[in-house]
Amino acid sequence: MNKTIRRASAFTLLLVLALLVRATWVQFYEGRALADDKDNRRNAIETYSAPLGNIIVGGRSVTGSARTTTGDLAYKRTYTDGRLYAAVTGYASQAYAPTQLEGIYTDLLNGTDSRLKSVMDTLTDRRADPGNVITTIDPDVQEAAFDALGDKKGGAVAIDPKTGRILAAVSTPSYDPSSLTDANTAGAAWKKLTTDPDKPLVNRALRQPLPPGSTFKLVVAAAALEDGLYASVDQRTDSPDPYTLPGTTRVLTNENPAAPCTNATIRTALQYSCNNVFAKMAVKLGQDKVKAMAEKFGFNDDRLDVPVRAYTSVYPSDMYPSQTALTGIGQFDVTATPLQMAMVSAAIANGGKLAAPHMVDRITDSGGDVLRDYGDADSEEILSSSTAEQLQSAMRTVVEKGTGTNARIPGATVGGKTGTAQHGENNSQVPYAWFTSYGTSDSSGKEVAVAVVVEQSDAARSEVSGNGLAAPVARAIMRAALAD
Repeated sequence: MNKTIRRASAFTLLLVLALLVRATWVQFYEGRALADDKDNRRNAIETYSAPLGNIIVGGRSVTGSARTTTGDLAYKRTYTDGRLYAAVTGYASQAYAPTQLEGIYTDLLNGTDSRLKSVMDTLTDRRADPGNVITTIDPDVQEAAFDALGDKKGGAVAIDPKTGRILAAVSTPSYDPSSLTDANTAGAAWKKLTTDPDKPLVNRALRQPLPPGSTFKLVVAAAALEDGLYASVDQRTDSPDPYTLPGTTRVLTNENPAAPCTNATIRTALQYSCNNVFAKMAVKLGQDKVKAMAEKFGFNDDRLDVPVRAYTSVYPSDMYPSQTALTGIGQFDVTATPLQMAMVSAAIANGGKLAAPHMVDRITDSGGDVLRDYGDADSEEILSSSTAEQLQSAMRTVVEKGTGTNARIPGATVGGKTGTAQHGENNSQVPYAWFTSYGTSDSSGKEVAVAVVVEQSDAARSEVSGNGLAAPVARAIMRAALAD
């Protein structure tokens, strides 16, 4: 064999070996990445080749699947009362990545979860029948929250204080997830939703942190009682009115100039929402102690999964004393979601024990056999029972004869705290209206903790308040949750 042929043969052999190595690499190392690639059409075809599993609320499926008439995707997702449950279910779309429970339990709902496979499924590589997600949501409570928020822009969360079960999670304005399910029409719906200035795709119940305003005073009060700064909610404080922020000439005033806020007790300060008391209290405690208490309630937790990942509620660090003072009234850089403020009321209502919030009770296979039972959450004691009882009492005073009278419910014991948080530079925009509360049925002993925020409504600016806008929403939610 001459030299030229020998070289050509060797080069050809090297090319063949290179192709074999590349093919092996693609098959065994890059195969999974290619299979999982979002642009791989085969994944969508496989996912929608059969009906999906369902999300269950109150024993009834709020999702379904419908046969398509065109294209290569045999089925599409459908929703019952989609707007009502959008903040819970999210959407499963032929065109876009799934969200909320649809996204978290994608493998379970499309049958690819390994826990669903039988021995025969494994041998034949057949996709298993999909499983179902059973939620903790109470349909009556969810509907009450949705109807009470109405045309307002806001969010609401209701929690069972003892178990941590989320009974309602509502965000308004909402959207119909069905508009996003069909690949042929989803694009136009997506553009409309994402350009809407009211941002209906934002989950305001779980993922929209805002300044909590005076509702945060409960956290500061808890820190003061636990630290021993004050022995009880009825001990007078050292709180001049007006209060000058330390290191500044800025004077902090109260919403009601006639309120008895000078040296007021914690009970009176919560009743009239005295800014001077809690601003000075935060400074006297120091930011580290306030932060430690806030974190016990769940602030600064960037892994709060319910199982949807809630947006982090923040208590800041490295502040000047004047800034610490403002955090005492839920301003400066303090932010919270309705979920977080519902957790504050839930822990107080539950004797100082915080049960981890969750909205999924269990997941099952297609036959109803339980794959995982989440059960009632473990509780962590974050406050002494004495502190919790005192705060419960002070919150009842707020509702009975303070700033939260619109939350009163006949036949129930209700405690709460209002909040009106500044919005925009120099409070130039419409404030946020907050209310966080707990309620106990006098006849059945049922309990619920609720938090509501109203970002925007048709009310005149002068009428925006926690009692005027948010408390009536909380009252409707509590009434539904406490009904026999």
